[in-house]
Amino acid sequence: MTIFKDIVDGKIPCEKVFENERVIAFKDIAPQAPVHILIIPKKEIPDIQSVVGEDIHLVGEIIKVAQSLAKEFGIEEGYRLVTNNGSLGGQAVFHLHFHLLGGKQLSNQLA
Repeated sequence: MTIFKDIVDGKIPCEKVFENERVIAFKDIAPQAPVHILIIPKKEIPDIQSVVGEDIHLVGEIIKVAQSLAKEFGIEEGYRLVTNNGSLGGQAVFHLHFHLLGGKQLSNQLA
């Protein structure tokens, strides 16, 4: 059980910006950019390495949601869509999630 599962289940409130049967997106509580939205599948998938063939459509849907939110929040000309994999990759919550970041000039450094 993760904090994201609790958000999906409605046990923890969030500032939702998108939701359908498979995906939920909400504003990050500690934003790293003017626009910082977390996009997660409702299905519990621990990390990107755990995505299996039947989940590929879900990852594609998350990308479409990111594109739509980028347009809605006026950052479609420049944003970052990031996921971390595993502890060594900086993942802190083990429920697959993507960070949509934008609204300012982002550095070209990855670390």
